[in-house]
Amino acid sequence: MAGALQAYTQAENAAFAATYDPQEPRNKVTVVLGAQWGDEGKGKVVDLLAMDADIVCRCQGGNNAGHTVVVDSVEYDFHLLPSGVLNKKAVSFIGNGVVIHLPGLFDEAEKNLQKGKGLQGWEERLKISDRAHIVFNFHQAVDGIQEQQRQQQEGKNLGTTKKGIGPAYSSKAARNGLRVCDLVSDFKVFEEKFRMLADHFLTMYPKLNVDIDGELKQLKDYTERLRPLVTDGVYFMHKALNGPSKKILVEGANAALLDIDFGTYPFVTSSNCTVGGVCTGLGVPPSYVGRVYGVVKAYTTRVGVGAFPTEQDNETGDLLQSRGREIGVTTGRRRRCGWLDLILVRYAHMVNGFSAIALTKLDILDTLPEIKVGVAYKVDGKPLPSFPANMDVLTRVSVDYQTFPGWCCSTEDARSFKDLPSQAQNYIQFIEDFLQVPVKWVGVGKSRESMIKRF
Repeated sequence: MAGALQAYTQAENAAFAATYDPQEPRNKVTVVLGAQWGDEGKGKVVDLLAMDADIVCRCQGGNNAGHTVVVDSVEYDFHLLPSGVLNKKAVSFIGNGVVIHLPGLFDEAEKNLQKGKGLQGWEERLKISDRAHIVFNFHQAVDGIQEQQRQQQEGKNLGTTKKGIGPAYSSKAARNGLRVCDLVSDFKVFEEKFRMLADHFLTMYPKLNVDIDGELKQLKDYTERLRPLVTDGVYFMHKALNGPSKKILVEGANAALLDIDFGTYPFVTSSNCTVGGVCTGLGVPPSYVGRVYGVVKAYTTRVGVGAFPTEQDNETGDLLQSRGREIGVTTGRRRRCGWLDLILVRYAHMVNGFSAIALTKLDILDTLPEIKVGVAYKVDGKPLPSFPANMDVLTRVSVDYQTFPGWCCSTEDARSFKDLPSQAQNYIQFIEDFLQVPVKWVGVGKSRESMIKRF
């Protein structure tokens, strides 16, 4: 465990004391967050920014997230690994707020290694916080059982990914979870705690199928491979923030409307995927948070169940789904599709304070003769002053739309804002004016080159 606890030496302490000024952070983190219900294209924006980053971080969630990055015509799928791992000059860091399924982590790496050369040497540039909690196989089994129970008792489920994320965060909150530092310390002590945790879930779910000995053997096999990756995350981030100039990028998983506190509860994830999760999930003081970029799809999608005011359960929704290839990277489920909901995005901006927005998948709208944008909610004919907390209210809202003429031509070859049709430019300008947030990037395709940078 000594390698994981990298406390300062006397020389490092002296150098730090000579330069440290708590009022003037040396390096600030740049944050990329989803501003809708996820699947906005965060991976592409992170990949773009990570090209010259020194450190790329994940701060929350687990392998319930799914980010697709296309480089040199190779499509990589990331769930636990930060999208910036493709930058061979950057360190990728999985913070304490992430819950890690170790078989999923290593399987993900192997699958992406088979796709192309981008992931070669990934273990040499990945660091994992010793305070990150572990997702076990029985957490995943419990996740499935809980979904079945909700379906039987209430006639509906939450639509979880069944990756064990919720049960793992429940263990964390109940203070009987196990962390990476436990695994790479004394394995006999870890084994004792693991058996107690497994027995806890077996007591709650007698029909739970748990191979305790098999999973312990698997975890022990992973331990030596994991050990060189583990570091004290607090010291790691502290030194990065206060040392020589570095570009530090934080990649949010999931999205604002899936946040456990601010999302469309209970149809949410189990972590804080808004900007506060950056501080708690990495050990970053709030004063070190710099620019916060929100990623917004040019329309709206949602996976699973829950209220969706601008959903188009019709030919328009089908068109968006097929043109946008709206299939979940993690779940393989068909995404529900609808018009862009600016009431929802404005609410996400209230919580996160976006510095600018990346508007993605504009090209999916290319064939539509008419495009609508949700600009106000009403319930029983009365305007709603704010985005509602109560999901029973949200299911009853009617939406006022602003209608725009489509451009009915391809935008895929556009490489500057002026290359876009005037109707598309007007659409983007309206979004800016409504949100009072600049649109910094516009995405018109899958590749890095298809992200138009405006300023």
